[in-house]
Amino acid sequence: MATSDAPISIGQVALTVRDLDMTAAFYEDVIGLGLIERTGETARLGNDTGTLIELRQDRDAKPLPKEAGLFHTAFLLPSKQDLGGWLIYAAERGVKLDGASHHGVSEALYLSDPEGNGIEIYRDLPRDAWKREGDMVQMTTRPLDLNSLAESAAGWEGAPQGTVIGHVHLRVGDVSEAARFITRELGMVQTFAQPSARWFGSGGYHHHLAANEWYSKGANFRSKGNTGLASVELLAPPEIHTSGYLIDPWGTEFKITSAQARAA
Repeated sequence: MATSDAPISIGQVALTVRDLDMTAAFYEDVIGLGLIERTGETARLGNDTGTLIELRQDRDAKPLPKEAGLFHTAFLLPSKQDLGGWLIYAAERGVKLDGASHHGVSEALYLSDPEGNGIEIYRDLPRDAWKREGDMVQMTTRPLDLNSLAESAAGWEGAPQGTVIGHVHLRVGDVSEAARFITRELGMVQTFAQPSARWFGSGGYHHHLAANEWYSKGANFRSKGNTGLASVELLAPPEIHTSGYLIDPWGTEFKITSAQARAA
């Protein structure tokens, strides 16, 4: 079952940026998304699944603050061959990686966009390889074998068909408070925990949302007029969520959209 088959999944992420041209070009050229629409000071980029990233320009916005907000947006590729292809493509273009990890459930590469927004590009291991105990999924962080990944590579011609936002990782002021909001208000279950971070999923997926306080412990409601995370779209059937908006304790907006309506 793909993450998009879960009762609740991620549709798209909206970011506020200062330089729309530069940031949109990055998501096209480096991440491999296609430009779906450019209207005034907004650009929507994605692929066959629809919009994955919406960029909203505000030239007067203050640069990404060290507050609650986005830790990274995670793009899920269909296969190891696709991830290996992107790795080679990125290396040939001189793209700087921030990290590379094997998480027991996935293989992940990390980088940042030109305005400092975190990005993960990853592929899932087969589900029968995940270690489970009830709702909990055992996740680890160990070095990723980049040589093995590169050896598996297929040619990279942009984000392949079926690429989705697999999960969004948030910075929060208190992970226990985040857990209450995500489980009670958003309807996900906790799947993994560390002292200063929590992971949450739907439909047995390892996680659709994560929250940490590594750089934001004690953060209050996010101040206005900054770059960074503007909104996260959740796709859910009407029997789970009525379409609308929910705001977390730090000001992150969650837009609830009917999964059936988006698919149509």
